[in-house]
This record gives sequence, structure tokens and C-alpha cells, in this order.
Amino acid sequence: MRMFTFCRVNIFGHKPSFAQSKSMFVVLAAVCAVGGGLRSSEGIAEEKPRAKNVLFIMADDLNNHLGCYGHPLVRSPHIDHLAAKGVMFDRAYCNYPVCNPSRVSLMSGRHADKTGVVDNVTATRTYLKDATMLPEHFRNNGYVVRKVGKIFHTGDDYEDPRSWDIDIRENKTSKSPPMEQILERDGHVIVLKVPDAETWDGYVATTAVEWLEELANQEKPFFVAAGFRRPHTPYITPETYYQWYDQTKLIPNFGPESHLAGIPPIALTYNFAKQEHFPGGMKGAKIMAAYYGSVSFMDAQVGRLLDAVERLKLWESTAIVFVSDHGYHLGEHGGLWHKMTLFEDATRVPLIVAAPNAREHAVAKGIVELVDLYPTLCELTGLTPPEGLQGKSFVPQLQDADAAGKPYALSVASRGANHTAVLKLDPEMMGRSLRSDRFRYTLWPDGKQELYDYSADRNEWTNLALNPDYAAVVAEHDRQLKDIVKAVGRP
Repeated sequence: MRMFTFCRVNIFGHKPSFAQSKSMFVVLAAVCAVGGGLRSSEGIAEEKPRAKNVLFIMADDLNNHLGCYGHPLVRSPHIDHLAAKGVMFDRAYCNYPVCNPSRVSLMSGRHADKTGVVDNVTATRTYLKDATMLPEHFRNNGYVVRKVGKIFHTGDDYEDPRSWDIDIRENKTSKSPPMEQILERDGHVIVLKVPDAETWDGYVATTAVEWLEELANQEKPFFVAAGFRRPHTPYITPETYYQWYDQTKLIPNFGPESHLAGIPPIALTYNFAKQEHFPGGMKGAKIMAAYYGSVSFMDAQVGRLLDAVERLKLWESTAIVFVSDHGYHLGEHGGLWHKMTLFEDATRVPLIVAAPNAREHAVAKGIVELVDLYPTLCELTGLTPPEGLQGKSFVPQLQDADAAGKPYALSVASRGANHTAVLKLDPEMMGRSLRSDRFRYTLWPDGKQELYDYSADRNEWTNLALNPDYAAVVAEHDRQLKDIVKAVGRP
């Protein structure tokens, strides 16, 4: 295995300004409003060769607080640039809102109920046995397949060595940087005094760029995966990015206290004994600044990869994916923090795909799930997907952003005795949530229900499940949910 080394690079050489980032989003939104910027004047992307290569970029604990998704403060110029080069999915959902189960679901192309991985302690192949994982499928088909950073969950039980030709895993500096690098440490906030390249995520970017340079002109196709740790807690960021955010402008969206009475307690917690609640005041603002600083820091590393793509002329031969494993709470619903809920903030993820035969400057509004990435990448590259996948290719939306998505997205999250997170698969303690075009319906193992109407309530402040005017909506979503769960099956 390659040793962890550093090299110094200038990451700011081609960096768009914040003003350019905001302008880019405005242009992107305007283009989408008139039908999207197409490579063809016919309204559909013109026929292009299939993608030869795959560059798979994954963030950790990243919600949709990005410039390209309309956030007014977060600076993400490089991810915004990728959105301008491809298709940004406005309604992409994870299948389980926590690291290990979400990543196993994505990489196996199967829902969490089917994988049997519903926590951060169950080994990846406990139930999947000889299932062919996404990178493994490309490796079996002659690709050079390499990974640096966090793609599967971290730890020997969760990594999947048979998926990779080269597998460079995280080391402890991804969570705990050396003391001599730390300028300030305050709980979850760690501010660094070193250049980007001397950090773990900087190393991930450096290594991936070196691989792209090595493989760009080789005959064999490649699948390169770069897994960034940020913005996962602790929120580690060089001082530059942390200082970008004015803490006096960062206010958590706790919502009115009265709305909590209508939400089942099981929906608001995954562990009553240990669960952290997001703080208010300047402490909460400091945490938000560190989270957003970590986002901007990670974005700068994505920019280094995209600079290499541009320099090596890989846009026309490579399918590029940027995605997070799940969303993230920063105080919503009275102080929720982290993930592990079935609300929109925890289940919705940023997803951007640029590919030779896809549109540019487009926003797809149809529903997609992370389980759909596996068959999509197979179709983009011309590979026949293996048996057993439960996702559906969204290539039609890459070629026409107005194409219909799925009618529903399924997300699940486990609970245990006293609503604590379970350590082993317990199907009877699973909350399950169905996101449709307008509504989210959630059914908990204690029989409690939730229904939110996003056409009037984007913050999920009014649970309509017991409102008689919505009885038919609840009944239909309940029927669909149970049918989908039955079809997904068990391990």
C-alpha cells in the first residue's frame, strides 16, 4: 500500500471568485428556466460517444448547502463549475441517512433492507456475500480501478479490497490532525494553520490528480474514486476557509417550538441518552462557520481534480460524479444535529453528473436515488449491469433534464429499544419514508406516521398525517410504501 505523503500545490491558481460563483448559479438557474443549455438545438443532447472513464468524487456528511443549489452564503465555486458542465439533480435521495449503510447501498446497488447493513458496525459483506460492488464490476470488465480516501465506510470490516487495484484508505489524520497543525480546537471545530496540501483531504486530491495524469493517455479505461472526509465532524478546515464566514450572519433554522408537538418523538431522535443537540447563539454560529469552511475546503480539493480534467482534456471521455453519502442537519426541528433522521435535510443529497453524452447547464427535477448510480454508470460506459441491482438508470434525465424521474424515493433508518440506534439488523425497528413529487410519508415501527406537503411547507413544520383532509394521501402513500418494501425484500 502506498504510504501517506504530501506535496505542496497551489490550489488557488484557477479558483473562481465568490462573485463568479454566485453569478454562475444565477446563469445556471436562468438557463434551466428556458429549457437548459443543450449541446443540440433539438432539446435533447446530441448523440455522443459513451464515456470511456469514470471519475467518482464523494463527500462525507454534505447537505445541499452549496452555491449551485442556491445557498446564499456558502462558497463552492468548483462544485458549481461542475454543475455548469453537467446535470445537477435537485431531488436526489440517499437510501439510508448514515455513512456505512448509505455507502453499502450505493456501492451494491441495493436498498438497505436488502443489504442488511443498517448501522455503522455491520460489516459490508455480512449478508451480501459475493455480490459484485460498483467498482468491482468495472474492475471485472478490464478497467484500472483505484481508490483513495473514504468510499466504503472506514475500517477493515467495511472496506472492500476486491473492488480495487489500488486501495489507499484513510489514516487517523483524517479525524485527528497532528497537534502542530492545529491553530484552534474547540469541541467539533478544528482550525488548521497549514496549507491544503498538508491535510488529509489535500492528500486525497493530490493522489487522485497524479493518477489522472498517469492514466489519461493509457489505452485501458479507468475508474478513479476520490473520497473526501470533509465536511464530516470534526469540522477540520484551514484558517482561510473558516474566516470566509461571518458568524453574525449564521443562524440555525430551529423552527417554531410549537411545530415539534406534531412530530412523533421517535422521528426526532436516534439516541435519547447520547444525542447531541445543535446549540444556539454564537456557539452554534461558530459550528456553522466551521462546517461551511469545511465545505469550501473540500470544494477547493474538488477544484484541483477538475483542473486536472481540464488540463488532460478528459471532459469528452469521462463520466464525472460528485455525490454525498447523505444529507446533514444543522439545527432544524428544534436542534437536530448530524444525520440519522428521515427528514428532507438528512435524506436529500447533492448529486451532479457530467458525461460526454449528457446535457450541460441543466437541472433535473425528477426524483432519483443513490441506488440508481450503479446502473447509470453502467449505461454511460456501455457495461451490462450485473444481476440483482435494485436501482434504475437515470441516463434519460442526463440526456433530457425534463424527463420523468421515479415516482418515489425510499429512505429508511433504524431505531431500537427506547429509540436508541440498533447495532444489529432489526427489521421490526425500522422507520421507512417515501418521498413523492409533493409529499413525504414516514411510517415508524411504533405505528406513528408523518406526512409533509412540500408545496406549502418546505420546512416540514406541519405534520398532516392525522389531518382528515389528507386521509386519502396517507392511505395511498402507505400502500405504496408497503408494496415497495415488500418488493425490496430482505437479505
